[in-house]
Amino acid sequence: MAASTKTRLAAAVAGAATVVLLGGGGLLTATAAPSRDGAPPPTPTIAWEACETTLPGVDVGAYECATVDVPTDYDRPHGRTTQIAVTRLPATDPERRIGSVLTNFGGPGGPGVDTLHQVGELMFAPEVRERFDVVSFDPRGVGRSDPVTCFPTAAQEEAFFARLPGFPVTPEEERRTIAGFTVTAAGCQLISGDRLAHSSTANVARDMDVLRAALGDEALTYVGYSYGTILGATYSALFPDSVRALVLDGPIDPVAWSGVGSPEPIGVRVRQAHGATQTFGEFTRLCTEVGPGGCALAGLGDPAELTEEVLQALQDEPVEVPIGGGEPFLVTYQDAVGLLFSGMYNTADWPAVAATFAELAVRNGVTDPVPQARQQTPSLDELLRRLGLVEDYPSLGGAVASLCMDTHNPLPLWRYPALADAHDAQYPHFGRLRGWLGAQCAPILLRDHDAYTGPWEQSVEQPVLVVGTRFDPATPYEFVEPFAAHYPDARVLTVEGWGHTTLGRSTCADAAIARYLVSGEAQDSATCAQDLTPFTAGPLAQPLPAPPGPVRWPF
Repeated sequence: MAASTKTRLAAAVAGAATVVLLGGGGLLTATAAPSRDGAPPPTPTIAWEACETTLPGVDVGAYECATVDVPTDYDRPHGRTTQIAVTRLPATDPERRIGSVLTNFGGPGGPGVDTLHQVGELMFAPEVRERFDVVSFDPRGVGRSDPVTCFPTAAQEEAFFARLPGFPVTPEEERRTIAGFTVTAAGCQLISGDRLAHSSTANVARDMDVLRAALGDEALTYVGYSYGTILGATYSALFPDSVRALVLDGPIDPVAWSGVGSPEPIGVRVRQAHGATQTFGEFTRLCTEVGPGGCALAGLGDPAELTEEVLQALQDEPVEVPIGGGEPFLVTYQDAVGLLFSGMYNTADWPAVAATFAELAVRNGVTDPVPQARQQTPSLDELLRRLGLVEDYPSLGGAVASLCMDTHNPLPLWRYPALADAHDAQYPHFGRLRGWLGAQCAPILLRDHDAYTGPWEQSVEQPVLVVGTRFDPATPYEFVEPFAAHYPDARVLTVEGWGHTTLGRSTCADAAIARYLVSGEAQDSATCAQDLTPFTAGPLAQPLPAPPGPVRWPF
């Protein structure tokens, strides 16, 4: 796959993975999934038809789409139903077709249908595309499936969260955030209570097993990224005899995810602030090494010092940026930290992140402009347009759904300011961003009693392939070995590189994944390099994905 093609693929997936990940405070209790008595759920017939899309520039002519009805409550498999949106890209060599490979791109709350339409023809090596239909779906509560919504309209949701900070810093912002999360939780439970109460990852896994049967596959072939590894681990725990192959890329240790008995909320347990801090160290190191020709910050001074000075200056006063002929846009401290975190997901975006901070350094007077360095990068006006900072705020309900039903968060809302302060002292900037992860669930009283929170020791007989990136800001590499240890036969593949998951970054990893999916063969303790080192492909090779908005905190 050509480098430019892989860059587009990684950028598209990074954008799709920037979803509304909300977290919770501690009124949930973790319960094991009960046994499901009675008849099994019926296997639906999938009526495939042509797809429709609202994504600009995306051709869906090669895809088929459908909706499938699954039980809302699997304890009552013949009762009320929930609608799931599904799409597939048929195998290019149907005569040699093995089956379907189901995919999940992360979240929770990430859209599967639209993301597959963006990347499905690029994400796998040709031998996988030849032998498998590539299938994805919007999990229950998300996107085109019956969504969990928390406001009467999208416009009201957008207006409400426009009044909240990306994450709170001052005591006044903390009070507004706590009040905002309380209002949101009430809305989610009032407007979407039934959907919310059945939205755990365990029920998504059960939906996936219904889809597996409807697709005609005796056993599941699955590729999950980031939060998708939690979905994969939940499926294999519930249906160990129905697994053909699992690729679990960017793993989150399910013990940390579910958090049974932990005194810490999920924002601390998943160690994203640690991963982001490590990856940021690589960002500034590689920027310095490549110099001004590949990294705009290096043309203005020490990248680490300049970034810190910009963040400190933005805490005192936002930077006003004119946007065309419209109202000026204020870049806040929260915007900058969120941009830095999400921008590290995809190494193709690192030059744009550096260029943005270089412009901010000049605009707020941290440093004088260097003409040559500024000529190499677009204006901040152009960067902000590319970054989507002024675009509409997306829905958050789907992310509330699985997260709040799955994870134990023992703290009430009023405890989060002190926790965020302590976390930020350990991991400056990223600690506060991630420390509030979990607070949104605190006021939610609903529980999904079919949620699965362990045990996580797996009994799958087939080998599974666990893939990790050495410097991943969202799913730290330290989770790879604990995650793999839950399986009797896990083969670990390490990509010696940077960014969130390996999709679209390593031809070597793509080949290893293809070999495993087709033949089941995988070497343990294998390593692969990334195709490109950050900052070596020229500045701003692709636009950045939209950075986090007020509560858009991605996995």
